[in-house]
Amino acid sequence: MFDNLSSRFESILKKVRGKGRLTEADVDEVLSEIRAALLDADVNVGVVRTVVARIREAAIGAELSQALDPGQQVVKIVSQELTAMLGGETLKISYASKPPTVVLMAGLQGSGKTTSAAKLARWFKSQGRHPLLVGADLQRPAAVEQLRTLGKQIDVPVFSEPGDPVTTATRGLAEARRIGKDVLIVDTAGRLSIDADLMDEIRRISDAVTPNYTFLVIDAMTGQDAVNTAEAFHNTLAIDGVILSKLDGDARGGAALSVKEVIGRPIAFAATGEKLDAFEQFHPDRMAGRILGMGDMLTLIEQAESVFEKEEAEKAAAKLFEGDFTLDDFLDQLQQVKKMGSMSSIMGMIPGMPKAAKGAEIDDDMLKVTEAIIRSMTKEERRQPEIINGSRRTRIAKGSGTTVPDINKLVKQFTEMQKMMKRMGGMAALSGGKANKKGKPGKVNPIKMAKAMREMGLSDLAGPGGGMKGFPPPGKNPSGIPSEGFPDFRDFR
Repeated sequence: MFDNLSSRFESILKKVRGKGRLTEADVDEVLSEIRAALLDADVNVGVVRTVVARIREAAIGAELSQALDPGQQVVKIVSQELTAMLGGETLKISYASKPPTVVLMAGLQGSGKTTSAAKLARWFKSQGRHPLLVGADLQRPAAVEQLRTLGKQIDVPVFSEPGDPVTTATRGLAEARRIGKDVLIVDTAGRLSIDADLMDEIRRISDAVTPNYTFLVIDAMTGQDAVNTAEAFHNTLAIDGVILSKLDGDARGGAALSVKEVIGRPIAFAATGEKLDAFEQFHPDRMAGRILGMGDMLTLIEQAESVFEKEEAEKAAAKLFEGDFTLDDFLDQLQQVKKMGSMSSIMGMIPGMPKAAKGAEIDDDMLKVTEAIIRSMTKEERRQPEIINGSRRTRIAKGSGTTVPDINKLVKQFTEMQKMMKRMGGMAALSGGKANKKGKPGKVNPIKMAKAMREMGLSDLAGPGGGMKGFPPPGKNPSGIPSEGFPDFRDFR
C-alpha cells in the first residue's frame, strides 16, 4: 500500500542525508516535497498542514545533536512524525479481571468486518486465550453463516440466534460466561453508509454488553471516506482503536495516515492479506520505518519465530555449518520460508534492500520450480548431489518439467553454498577457546575470525564509522565469494 509514498520519501530524504549543513531554505524545500507526497497519498489536508508545521518547528528549532548530522536529524524528525501519525505506540491489549473481555466490532458493510472478527479471534487464540464469536449481524442473511464457516476454520465456537441483535449479543455474553470463554467478540451489522438506524442499533448493543474494546473496521482502500466514517462512529461509540483491512491493497494509504490525527485513536490491528493468518498487531514505529525505507526487522524476526521451531532451526544451522546440509534440508527450509508470506513482503522488511529489489515482482511460483526439481530427485541424489550425472539430470529435468541447464544451475549453486557455509562454520574452530562439554566451541576470537574472513575474501566488518568495510554496494556479492554461492530463485523461471 505504501510503496509509492515510500519511494517518494526515500527520494526526498536522500537529498538531505549526509549534508553537513542545512539552511532554512533547504528545510522548506524538503517540507514542500513532503507536503506534496502526503497529499498525493490522499492524506487529509488538515492533517498534512499540522504535521508539516510540526516537522518544520522541530527541524529548525531543535538543538543540534552531537551524534547526528543535520540531514540525519531531519530524517529522525520525519520518522518520529510518521510514527505519531500512525498512532504513536502499539496498542497494548489488557484483559478484564472478571472474564470475558468483550470486544465490539463496528464498521460499514463491505469493510471486511466479519472476516476481521474471525482473524481477531485467531489472534487471541495465538495469545493463549479462548474466544467466543457472536454473530449479531442479523441484517445480512449470509453474515452469520459466513462467521460460522470462519469459526470452524480456526476452531472457535460461534453463538447466534435469530431475532433482535441486542438480545443476541446479551445472550452471547451469558453463553461465554457459562462455557468459560475469556474473550467475547461481537460482530455487528453494517450499512452501505452511515444512518440513524445503524448508529442506534450499535449503541444499544454497546450499552448491553459494555465492551472493554470497541474496534472500528475500516477498508484501507476507501481513502478520505474512511476518515469521515471514523469520525461518525467515534462520536457514537468512543472507538478504542481501528482495524485496517486490505492493507495489502494498492491504495495510497491516506486512511492509515489520517485516522489517528482525526479521532485520536490508534490503529490497533491490520489485515495484510485474505488468509485468516494474515493479521497482525499494528506497530506504528515499524510501519514508519518501512515507509522511510529502513526496513522492519522486528516483524520479520517475529514472523520467522512463529514459523520456525527453535530446535529444528538450530539443527539445520548446525548441519549447514558442518557441511551436512542436504537438498532435503534445503527443501524443508523453503517450505518454512513460504509460510512467512510472499517473497516480496519479506524483502520489503529487510533494511538496506535496494529499491529495485523491493519493487521487483518476485513470483512465488519460482520457489515451486525449485521444489519440483528437488522432488524429482532420488533420496540418494538429494543427499549427494555430486552423483547427479548427465543421464540423471535429463531424467530430473523431464520429471520436473524444467531443462537440464536449470538442473545444472541449482546443483552448482547448492554445491557452492555448501562449501562456503562449511568454510564459515570452520571459523568457530579458530576461536582459540576449548569446546564445552556438549562439543560446542568457545567464544570466537575476533582477530582470528577477521583473518579467516579475509582468507575467504571478506574484509573486516568493522570499517570506518561502523560501516561494512569490504562489502560492496547492495546488489553485488562480497569479493571472493562466487555468485553461485548465493542462490537466486529468480533464475528458475
